[in-house]
Amino acid sequence: LALSIFAILTGVRWYLSDGVAEPFYNAEKWIFLIFFFFFSPFIADGVCVFKCLLNRDTECCRVGKESILITLGYSSALLKFESPADLSSFSNTLKRCRNEKKESSVFSQRTEEASAVQYFQFYGCISQQQNMMQDFVRTATYHRAILQNHTDFRDKVVLDVGCGSGILSFFAVQAGARRVYAVEASSVAQYAELLVKNNHLSDKIIVVPGKIEDISLPEAVDVIISEPMGYMLFNERMLESYLHSKKWLKANGMMFPTFGDIHLAPFSDEQLYMEHYSRANFWYQQCFYGVNLSSLRGAAVDEYFRQPIVDTFDFRILMARTVKYTVNFMDSEEADLHRVEIPFVFQLTQSGLVHGLAFWFDVAFVGSLVTVWLSTAPTEPLTHWYQVRCLLHTPLFAKEGETLSGNVLFVANRRQSYDIQIVALINQTGFRSGNILDLKNPFFR
Repeated sequence: LALSIFAILTGVRWYLSDGVAEPFYNAEKWIFLIFFFFFSPFIADGVCVFKCLLNRDTECCRVGKESILITLGYSSALLKFESPADLSSFSNTLKRCRNEKKESSVFSQRTEEASAVQYFQFYGCISQQQNMMQDFVRTATYHRAILQNHTDFRDKVVLDVGCGSGILSFFAVQAGARRVYAVEASSVAQYAELLVKNNHLSDKIIVVPGKIEDISLPEAVDVIISEPMGYMLFNERMLESYLHSKKWLKANGMMFPTFGDIHLAPFSDEQLYMEHYSRANFWYQQCFYGVNLSSLRGAAVDEYFRQPIVDTFDFRILMARTVKYTVNFMDSEEADLHRVEIPFVFQLTQSGLVHGLAFWFDVAFVGSLVTVWLSTAPTEPLTHWYQVRCLLHTPLFAKEGETLSGNVLFVANRRQSYDIQIVALINQTGFRSGNILDLKNPFFR
């Protein structure tokens, strides 16, 4: 794969030869030192531009901490970058471009291309960044967790995974961070760079476009910060990228958040159950503009019941104390999240129909000074994560004091989500029910 380098007097810009631009962070600050005659000049928009083509046979080597020497035939060019981080990013991409066969990254191996495109387009929208930033519980909790543990950030190197607008990176600098590498794979990285520049923090925050699985950093970091949680904690599989980033973490480093708890409890909600069935009743019609739709009613019921329901509810519908499953981000590996099984045993505190299981999560920021919690529980102020409920295909009648047991199985898929299998049993009666759900396709109630 050939690489074209365009060197402008005030900086260096590079592009893949197929015309798709992939600019580096701080690209406008790269300084070109020496050109030899082999690099052909031309004029573009009134600026003198030099162009050369690189391929996998091109000879190049690093010179010191901030320069790289490129040789073509009998001619050479020395590129000097403003910082080791700039050089590291350029070298990393140059190596990938020179490979005869481009190796797929960890992210690409686990993710369908169509899903990744949709995902990064979604998070590349300023409106979506605004939606998350305006979640007061989310943003204020991160701000409090970082600022109240300022000793963990003062004079430290920080990695912000999936930085989005860069808001967490700004918090880290406010807490005294010496340098922050803000990694963002979506197009919103350009807006993060603009915010950094306009807030006069280019010497502190370095925006690194790219996936954490693909990028390279010039140094290890003391602290990793991120907001990787999705619906039911696991959705979007961003937690795996968060765990992957530990390859850059020093041995005694810290992670914010530090661990996450997913909570589940049985609930009774006849209205919700009937609403779901009513949605499918549309397909009961035998004369819809002269067309009999009834043959699709069964398929409609199956599809609707495969949808986890994203909404909020009164905690009094819960029929037992919660069961908690903990993921320690400091200790867990990516593979641990490919298959997550949560067994449960509930002692029911009221009689009635069990219509399904309700889920929410908490995450903890364990700092040296204080531990701060972010909770999405139904008893706490509402967040953009809401809560999630999964219906059983058939409700289970149970009496107060009886036991509901079973398990929930999360199996990761290549659509950046999970297939969920629920099996539930009333031990005293032997009544059993369950469901298989698609977390990628929730119903927003």
